[in-house]
Amino acid sequence: MLTYFKLAWRNIWRNRRRTLITVSAIVFAVIAAVFMQSMNRGSHEMMLDNMVRFSTGYVQLQDYRYDDESSLDNSFYYDSSVRDRVLDADPNIDMILPRIETFMLAANGAATRGSILLGIDPEKEHRFNELENRLSKGRFIERDDAAVMLGEGLAERLQLTVGDTLVLIGRGRFGMSASGLYEIAGIVEFPIRDLNNQVVLLPLPEAQYLLSADDYITSLLIAPRSDRHTGSVAQSLNEAFADEELVAYTWAELLPELLELFEFDLAVPRLLTVVLYIVIGFGFFGTILTMTLERLREFGVLLSVGMKRGKLALVVFLETLFISIIGVLTGVVASWLIIYYFHRNPVELTGDAAQAVVDMGWDPILPMSFAADQFYTQGFFVFAIAMIVFLFPLLKIVKLNILEAARS
Repeated sequence: MLTYFKLAWRNIWRNRRRTLITVSAIVFAVIAAVFMQSMNRGSHEMMLDNMVRFSTGYVQLQDYRYDDESSLDNSFYYDSSVRDRVLDADPNIDMILPRIETFMLAANGAATRGSILLGIDPEKEHRFNELENRLSKGRFIERDDAAVMLGEGLAERLQLTVGDTLVLIGRGRFGMSASGLYEIAGIVEFPIRDLNNQVVLLPLPEAQYLLSADDYITSLLIAPRSDRHTGSVAQSLNEAFADEELVAYTWAELLPELLELFEFDLAVPRLLTVVLYIVIGFGFFGTILTMTLERLREFGVLLSVGMKRGKLALVVFLETLFISIIGVLTGVVASWLIIYYFHRNPVELTGDAAQAVVDMGWDPILPMSFAADQFYTQGFFVFAIAMIVFLFPLLKIVKLNILEAARS
């Protein structure tokens, strides 16, 4: 068997130009397939990352009634003992973020807009989603502040800026009246349009005081050490709080509409990927057809001097195996380098294209996914296509007429 391997390896380098052309076709196919997959997944990952970090978290613990009725009446008591029980529920929990959220009217004295009041722990929020880096004006609030930060869109609608006073009017826990005047400490540019146009950020203790909800929160966001632990962390929390009125949801359970949008949005890219595979297959077939026709005389001579068809087919199969492996591995490495560069240095959009993306609530860039599975998955598909196409010379050998081949 070792002899056949040596013979096949030498054969592929007897005609370097032919081999390099075939390998180049495979390399290009792998790069094209990975690049398309990475670009499609990149925008989805960015959108999902923004929603998870700024909205739902990976896992969210809340009152079982809150999902159906997002009211302060369905908030739950949160103190150090609850915090310790959450942290002890699963060793893969990295950090927790308490939040209280409700609807309030935000006003500037002349105009009023509906807003989402979000009581947060500023330090923990920054650790989780780098919120301070989103500050476009002013300063970042601290836990003991009695000041607010506004989403950039809401500030523009109310024509308010840093140093102005914001009026908040709404309903506290159990129907109590809630209103207050707060200095605007900073303006935050959120990557999600709805948040950017509606959110008012207030330190958690001050928000609880305003809403007459001392030590109560509406949700507890849990960040696992790795996103692959999301499901197990949620299961552990549900087991730990099985006898209470608290339930843990994963981001997928909280954002089913987003997942459906992703599935719908992937329909066209998947069709384009199939078309790309078809084009790749025909490209391979054209290359292999030419290569096979060039070698018919060689095959005929080998068969005429006594080489068995099965052994000749095995050598040709090993040749195609070597070429496929070289092409796929080279393509995976090359695509890894290209995607890594664009992942670290995403293409920035400008002009009308950038504005259109910003209006949809995204950053004006073309993000590239760096997920490991897309490299070996696309490499496997291209390898499979190459091996299927390379069956042609094997069939040609089986049916080859030795006399006709010798005269060709």
